[in-house]
Amino acid sequence: MKIAILGAGNMGLSFSKSFLKYELIKPENLHLIIRNSSKISKIAEEFTKSKISTFEEVKDLDADLIIIAVKPQDFQTVAQNIQFTLKENQMVLSIMAGINIEKIQKLLNHPLVVRAMPNSPTLLGMGITGYTAAAGISFSQLINIERLLNSTGRSVYLENEDLLDGVTALSGSGPAYFYYIIDAMIRAGVEMGIEENLSKLFVKQTMLGAYHLINNSEKNLEELIKDVASKGGTTEAALKTFEENNFKEILKQGILNAEKRAKELNN
Repeated sequence: MKIAILGAGNMGLSFSKSFLKYELIKPENLHLIIRNSSKISKIAEEFTKSKISTFEEVKDLDADLIIIAVKPQDFQTVAQNIQFTLKENQMVLSIMAGINIEKIQKLLNHPLVVRAMPNSPTLLGMGITGYTAAAGISFSQLINIERLLNSTGRSVYLENEDLLDGVTALSGSGPAYFYYIIDAMIRAGVEMGIEENLSKLFVKQTMLGAYHLINNSEKNLEELIKDVASKGGTTEAALKTFEENNFKEILKQGILNAEKRAKELNN
């Protein structure tokens, strides 16, 4: 399989690394296409055998799969200015937030589109990607896409494309929510007199341990919380403050606003 990546930024490059790591494609069958020519030399250091071009240089694109990894705000401009014509049998995989299949098909004048929403842990091969496909894409084509997506972590096929905006808000943006909470916890540790690096260590290991408990326990989240929050204890004091300030509702509303923004990006 030959793959071209339109917009080889962080996510595009992380996908590329995963494909090469698991030998799903040969390095010489990877074509990275970027907007800024000044970045070519740096990318070439890591992708020594792959082709690297700017958008302006590509007049014809020899690829079985074209992955669109540009910013959603830039997609219309990119689509209107590409100088190559998509061939009938080429597949398009979009990893842009918000832009739906119908709009991608219209702007590219091409029917074979798969839309996916990964998240940043794909950088470590620990991401999760929700994806869906346009009508007319065969089962075998979809299996090939799934193999590629699974090299970056896990993937989940969704029949209903509308759910992808929710996936964008939940898991696509999700890592930032955890970072935000972790930062608040680290700052609280510093305020209590714990040195910052030590505070980071306590918080990160606590997060890691909590993750493994969720994965390995048969208890639900409410039961796990009760295991830590004894009556009249320290955890209960913290949880009471969260409840009094509607922390759970604020977090939920933020995620719903992220979904709303994802839908806006399509207009």
